Parts: sequence; C-alpha cells; structure tokens
Amino acid sequence: MSGDMIQPAGVQPKTEIKIEDIFEPHVLEKYDPDVVEYVLETNKAGVPAAHEWRIENIRADPARFAPPWSKDVTGFERVSDGEVTSHDGAKIPIKIYHPDPAQFGDGPYGLHLNFHGGGFVLGDLTTESQLCLSMRDGAGVVVIDTNYRHCPEATWGKGIEDAFSTLVWARESASSLNIKPDSISIGGISAGAHISLVLQHMARDSGIPLKLCLATVPPSEETMLYKSPAESPFPSFTEYANGPILPWARIGFFGEQCFPDDKRVEIRAKVPEWWISPIRAKNWAGLCDTFIRTGECDPLRDEGEAYGFRLVQGGAKVTIKRYIGSPHTFAYFGWFKKKHEYDLETISALVQAHGKQ
Repeated sequence: MSGDMIQPAGVQPKTEIKIEDIFEPHVLEKYDPDVVEYVLETNKAGVPAAHEWRIENIRADPARFAPPWSKDVTGFERVSDGEVTSHDGAKIPIKIYHPDPAQFGDGPYGLHLNFHGGGFVLGDLTTESQLCLSMRDGAGVVVIDTNYRHCPEATWGKGIEDAFSTLVWARESASSLNIKPDSISIGGISAGAHISLVLQHMARDSGIPLKLCLATVPPSEETMLYKSPAESPFPSFTEYANGPILPWARIGFFGEQCFPDDKRVEIRAKVPEWWISPIRAKNWAGLCDTFIRTGECDPLRDEGEAYGFRLVQGGAKVTIKRYIGSPHTFAYFGWFKKKHEYDLETISALVQAHGKQ
C-alpha cells in the first residue's frame, strides 16, 4: 500500500492543530518523536481533506497528491527508459538504472527488480526513484523499476502479471541489459512488497531462481477486503487503525478502487486466493531468501511478520526486522535516522545476495 499526508498547492495553513487531535494516547506513546514532529508540521501546513481523496481528483491533478519524496530522474546519467510487454499485450513502462563501471567494473551485474508502493492505486516511476539510485550506487546492481498497471483503471491482479512479465523479460534480455540471469533479486514497499511476495512463489513455480526478496511493510492478508479493522486477526491492525499514517480510512479508499463491491466476486474469481492473501499460499517449500522489514507503528506490522514466520516454517532463510517507533512510510523519510539505517541495510543485503561487483 503506502499512504501519507501530502501538502497540496493553494491550501491555507492550519494553525490550531493539537497533538491529541491527531494521535490517540497509545499511538503517541509508540511513535518516534521525530515522526510526531513531522506529522504535526505537515498537518499545520495543510493536507488534502479526507473527502478530496477521490480517484477522479487524483487522476485529474496527480502532482497535487504526489508524495514529497517523488523525483523525476529522466535524463540522469545511466538511467534509461524502457518498455515491457505484459502477459496480455499491454505495454508497461520501466526505468533501468545501471551502475558506474568506473566503480563497479564493466559487468555483467546482478539485477534487482523494484515494485513501488501506493495501494495498487497510486505511484509511478518517480515514487521510489531515489531508492533505486541508492541501491544502484551502493550495491552496484542494475535496478529495474516497473510502473505496473493500477486500479481502478486495470483489474486487480494485472499489476502482478506485469511484474512477473518484467522478471521473465529481464532474464531473457540478460545480454542486452548486461546482467547475470542467475543473480536476480526482487523487492518493494507496501503494495510493491505484496507483489514481491507473490512473485517469489511464481518464480519458484516457473523454475526461475531468485537470490533475495526484499519486502518492506508488506500486507499479506486480504486487508483491502475488510469492512472494518476488527476483521483482521492481527493486533497491530486495530491498534494503529486510527493512526495518522495509513489509517483505516486510507486502506478503505484503496480497497474501494481495487475491489469495488459490485465487482468483488468477479475480480476474486479471476485470481488465485493467495495472490490476494499471500500468507494463504499452499506451498512454502523452495522459496528464496527473504528480508522482511516492518514498522512498529504500522497497522500491517503483524501480518508482514507472520508471513515471514510461515517462510521459516517452509525452510526458507529469513531475516525479519521491526523498526521501532516507525510508521508505514518510514522508508521514504529522507530526514529520518531509521530510514538511513534502512538504506544501509538494503545495500548490505544486496551485496551479500549478489556478491561484490
């Protein structure tokens, strides 16, 4: 998923925001003080009102709702645009990041496939560009960022097909991409992490070896199908349902776009149940090494960690780390000390998986 407070253009600043207006006491107690300050300052600056989060508003003026960490890296050195043909013939835009040969040699390089967050509804090739640059420049791998199709314009599940098509295409294009076809990792944040969890099963079933799955704050249950937070079997979902970052209302918004009531049965019939709820997969054997990272103050925390424990039971090598005091979107906060820690650990995990370039 991924949800955060965005400051729109032309909004009058709010001046009388009280901390108790934003944080329930038990939530405030857990949040990192730096994040609390950020939330307060963002609210004082003005954020889109809940009623403005309608899909027609977002599509009409995407810049207004774009997160502050978005960055267009078109034209950057060793960054190129490409296109992948998906399973049904749709053309899927990608961005390809190549490392500096002066630092990492002439290749071939390991490859990391990135899938951005955004609740399967939001995001594009600017959303996680700075993370892609960090992985490329720190680990010396080629990074491919995929702008998979979003709901409601595309039926839920098409984004997973697009992601898998990118994986297959990249292996088949190893020579032109200057990559090692046997040294591929996958990963993403939130919705992108969900896609990565599904892909690690699909890759195994297709005989495609993966070095690593990097899944950050992943949903693993049918979260977007709930009618209330109480339906979740995981305590963190209700504990942080009214938190300021990825609250239940935002999750409900994503659910309406992905699984509208009048099409829910039809959509569910088109995809395997475990695509919607990866934790319900039947076969846990032979899955790749996995690094799962969660935020303590994220409603999705417990289901992400529960998925990791299922992997362990299936025999996979798994690392699980919970970032204390951190909300769902912590990996995007350039000013946050836990984000810097996150970046260094990402690079270390990729170097370990692919070897030093």
